[in-house]
Amino acid sequence: MAIIFHCEHCGKKIEASDNTGGKWGKCPACHNKVYVPGLSADEDLKLAPIDATDLEEQKQLMDETHKLTQEILLEREVPDGPPGAAASAPEISDKELTKNIIVYLRLMADGELDEAQRTADSIAPYGPQAVEILDRIALSEMPEPELADIPQQVLSGFIRNLRTRIS
Repeated sequence: MAIIFHCEHCGKKIEASDNTGGKWGKCPACHNKVYVPGLSADEDLKLAPIDATDLEEQKQLMDETHKLTQEILLEREVPDGPPGAAASAPEISDKELTKNIIVYLRLMADGELDEAQRTADSIAPYGPQAVEILDRIALSEMPEPELADIPQQVLSGFIRNLRTRIS
């Protein structure tokens, strides 16, 4: 007597010999691994009775998981304050920030990407202030002397990249 069942992946009807019942095989149509049921697929499964302590333990674990998830989400919330305000960033003058931005642009032009990345990280906390300076540099007819040898399109790309990163 053959065991007849359907592939759970492609739905194809499969006939397997009765000695393959309870084993794994491949679907002849889609070649996915399938479990061949026992001789009678209509048999009722014999299950152990539900243990109340297991249910209670499962509920307790789910409650604990939910509580921990909520705590983690609360830790990730943005601190109160105006948008773009960096609580840990000390005040910096426009002159000093301009110098840091020029250093970043020079490092990018020279291909020193790791050092440029660290410089960009030091600029990022001053988002709105840095964006104003970047806009000023981008709109300037005469580039800063340190940046004069960088082609205008390349310099614009570096400025756009930093502006996007800190915005």
